[in-house]
Order: sequence, then C-alpha cells, then structure tokens
Amino acid sequence: MNLYPTDHTSLSLEEVYCSIRDNGFSEYTLQLIDSYTNYILNGKTNLTQFNQQEHAGLCLAGEMLIGAYIVCNYARASLEAGSDVGTCKTNPPNWEIDELQEKIVQQWAEAKGLWFATAEQDIESEYGPMVAKGAEAKVYYKGGDTSVVKLRTSIYATLGRALESIVLHNALFPETQMNVIGFTRDADGLFRSILTQPYICCKRLATKQEIDDMVSQKGFSDNHDGQGVNYIGDRLNLEDMHPANVFIDALSGEPICIDCIVKFIRK
Repeated sequence: MNLYPTDHTSLSLEEVYCSIRDNGFSEYTLQLIDSYTNYILNGKTNLTQFNQQEHAGLCLAGEMLIGAYIVCNYARASLEAGSDVGTCKTNPPNWEIDELQEKIVQQWAEAKGLWFATAEQDIESEYGPMVAKGAEAKVYYKGGDTSVVKLRTSIYATLGRALESIVLHNALFPETQMNVIGFTRDADGLFRSILTQPYICCKRLATKQEIDDMVSQKGFSDNHDGQGVNYIGDRLNLEDMHPANVFIDALSGEPICIDCIVKFIRK
C-alpha cells in the first residue's frame, strides 16, 4: 500500500504543516515535502506569494530551496498561531522567526542529508579555493569550471526572506540563476546557504547609466534615497545595484547582475 500521495489534488500545504508538527521530519513528512515540491516544479501548484515570473525563479532555485522555503513558511505560521509556544502570537518579532526558521531548516536538512558540517573544507577540496569574500558570501572557484559555489549568509530579517531573495533574483536575472545545493554553519556559527551560480567572465564593471538602463527595462526606477544604487518597481525593491555587483559580460557585451538585494514591497 502506498502511503504517499501521488496526485496533487490529494495533498495540501496544510497537510504538510500538520505532519511537520505531529511527526517532525520523519520519512513520511520528508516524502510529503518532496511531493509538494514536485507539484511546484511540475507546475501543478504554486506558492501564492509568487506571480508567474517569480514561480519560474522559484523553480530555477531548485528543489532544495523549495523544501527549505516550505519549512520556513511552516515556522512562521506556527509562531503566528502560537502552536509551538503555547501562546497566541499574531505578529512575532523577526528575530524569533529567524531563530526558529534556522533551527528547523537545519533539522530538515540533516534529515535529508543536505547539511554539511564541514562545508568550507569540503567545498574548497571539491570546488577550488575561496576567490572572493564579502559581507554576504564566500565565493569558491576552480579554474575551468562553469560555475562558482557560494556560502551565502543572510543580510535579511529572516532566513525565509533570504531564501525568497534568491527566488526573486532568479526571476529578474535568470542568466545568473542561483541554485541551492545545501546548508551549513560556518566557523563563526553563521547559518549559510550553499549555492551554485554560473561563472561570468567580466569584461569590465558596468557604468551607472548602463545599470539604470538595465533595471528600467525590467520596470524599476531610482527610489530617490540619494544612494544611486537602489530602485523600486511595482512589487519589488531592488537594491545594492552598484558596479561591483553588475558586470559587462565578456561574451554578450551586456550588463549582468551577479548579486543584489531584492525583496517584496511590504507595507
């Protein structure tokens, strides 16, 4: 007898959440999360916060991000309902949401075999040395590879918002899509997503005008905060679009964004 649903009409997100609550990350719960992830990847369902373009970005980010994002949404919902803390908290603080999201995503990743206890050493051994380090990411690259590997920490309010930013980046800039392959904590204890991204051969850094033109074509305009690198659209804030994050691709001659801060406009 097959205990796992095979038809998308037989599984709801609420059922997934109930199984996490009641069974933890048992084999059955993991299968439910995998099934719901496959429904998303196969276009049979979507997460309601994403439009069609953003859904494509979600799929580009891969099944590991989708699973982790489902778990993050469960963590937020459980706090808002008070089911995990015994009291009703309709608007829990971001630090509490982030703390729970990191905790249970780690539990899920460990159960799935996606948690890397020694990621920095393992990645350097397999993918080459660290070639760049910024406030958000450590970048590893081995000459001749078509992709870089990043250990990306969160500069967002919660882990869920950090994963969401990967989806939105992919929706806006699919040519530099980020694909999540695992999770870890670094030597300083910071939670990091492990992801791959295409290697871009940089001809030069983009100019301010080239960046303005690129984002304008995507429906963004300067948000007039005086920084000159932050933009606003109908649904999204697009920030940190300075030349170190936008290159002129040596192959296409076009500006290409390798990193940015992108998030929903929330009132």
